[in-house]
Amino acid sequence: MAEHIIYLLGPYQIPGFQGERNVRVYLPSEGAQGEPAPVLFLFDGQNVFHDDPSYSGGWHLHHAVRDLVERGLAAPVLVGIDHGGSERLTELSPFPAEGSEGRLGDFLDWITSEIVPAVRERFAVRRDPDGTAIGGSSMGGLAALYAHFRRPDVFGAALCMSPSLWFAEGKIFDFVASQPVPASSRLYIDAGAQEDNGSVLRDAARLVEHLRERGYGDQSLLFCPDEAGTHSEDAWRRRAPGALQFLFVEAAKEHPAGDGGGTDGEQQAA
Repeated sequence: MAEHIIYLLGPYQIPGFQGERNVRVYLPSEGAQGEPAPVLFLFDGQNVFHDDPSYSGGWHLHHAVRDLVERGLAAPVLVGIDHGGSERLTELSPFPAEGSEGRLGDFLDWITSEIVPAVRERFAVRRDPDGTAIGGSSMGGLAALYAHFRRPDVFGAALCMSPSLWFAEGKIFDFVASQPVPASSRLYIDAGAQEDNGSVLRDAARLVEHLRERGYGDQSLLFCPDEAGTHSEDAWRRRAPGALQFLFVEAAKEHPAGDGGGTDGEQQAA
């Protein structure tokens, strides 16, 4: 197959935020014809692809996507949205806390009003929530979870690796509990037992228990505890192929394009 080609969009200036940042887009099949592909928007775009832009190594997620293509399986277009360096904590936190103004809502407004339409206009991607996911790790995993429940009309799935559920005294738990279950909702959640003496994994397990009680079954929620997992790009890179498999390959089998996902239960509200 052809070499990996990653399109660079930007640089963008975000109203109310300092500095500029780029958006990187990877297509699973260059020049492929046919149905639009699902799309995965990712926070911390510097970490999504190569090692160089990341201070601790990249996920090499384009290699995982290419592997799906070579196996003839459903694969997403990847959209990595760069963080703003010193602005990162403020733009990825849903709630104010020490060291953060909690402006994820503003950041999401920019993503959904400018980046999502730009990607849809330039690339052959799906436009329905069931075919549009958002993801990240650590604070990015927290941001992805919040984004899914705040904007389910755009993001029908979320990839949440080692989410920082503890942030702002765990306010995300009350937020999720207060929101109706989205009509299209597919969640991948993981954490490592070696992260912060196991507290990240315990928080993730608490979230999963709540979601199970809300009607999420095996088709709409995958929880992957990692006994050897650390809070690192290496661990997230290792678990990423399984996340893609669940969010896109299994989803394509269960819900073809245009067939809404939803949870396995009947209840759609809190």
